[in-house]
Amino acid sequence: MNASSPVVSSLAASAASTTSTGEAVQFWILAVVAVLGALGAVFMRQAVHSALSLAGTMIVLAVFYLANGAYFLGVVQIVVYTGAIMMLFLFVVMLVGVTAADSLKETIKGQRWLAALCVLGFGTLLMAGIANASLKEWNGIGRANAGGNVEGLAALLFTKYVFAFEITGALLITAAVGAMVLTHRERTERAATQRELAERRIREGKQITPLPAPGVYARHNAVDIPGLLPDGTTSDLTVSPTLRARGQVRDVSGEALDDLAALEQRSGDWQERGRSEDAGAKGAGK
Repeated sequence: MNASSPVVSSLAASAASTTSTGEAVQFWILAVVAVLGALGAVFMRQAVHSALSLAGTMIVLAVFYLANGAYFLGVVQIVVYTGAIMMLFLFVVMLVGVTAADSLKETIKGQRWLAALCVLGFGTLLMAGIANASLKEWNGIGRANAGGNVEGLAALLFTKYVFAFEITGALLITAAVGAMVLTHRERTERAATQRELAERRIREGKQITPLPAPGVYARHNAVDIPGLLPDGTTSDLTVSPTLRARGQVRDVSGEALDDLAALEQRSGDWQERGRSEDAGAKGAGK
């Protein structure tokens, strides 16, 4: 029994270190998707497309974690990074409306050279870490998760890598504070009062009263239908300039003028019928 224990251990280690055909196919397919997503995040001109590409790469990394038995890291990768941080970044980009021209403006002098230096340094550290991991003995995921995946991860974070963990946390806090400092703008002048804003609108000849509502004689209140003036023509003030620039305003002027003419004709006929009836009643009375 004791003599067979080393044999069993060696067989288990060799089986754990052997990659099956399914794992190899999964890795090479998803690795290509992850690399394409990373390249898209760097080279896409639209910020929204870059965010979506990075989100796809993070999802692929989560699949890698789950396939290797790191279930906690896989769930955290999807819920925290992809589901929360990346989606928040994507929504902010879509709401703010960042264009491709904004990414070409160099707000900090020399930031491109600094970014290239950081990429070179990070790549060197990454290659050194991969080379160091490949040269050492691989214990297998089964041994690492012997006491549970979450317990093993917590033991490594708060014992062997506690200083790296604390330094990373301090770096993230510093980055958050730096982002708030960079985006904060001090007010250089006093805020205008409501009276001053009204006087400015009058001097500039802008619309003083509230804008008229859309719709045709209160029969339709859709935002893409302009309101009509008393002469039957449409009013540009009743439709948003955004819809007008997109060409999404429905042309109802001709139809409205025809309806107005028909309404005037019916009104005239009704008035003429009333006069005839009055005249007949007077004649019968005499």
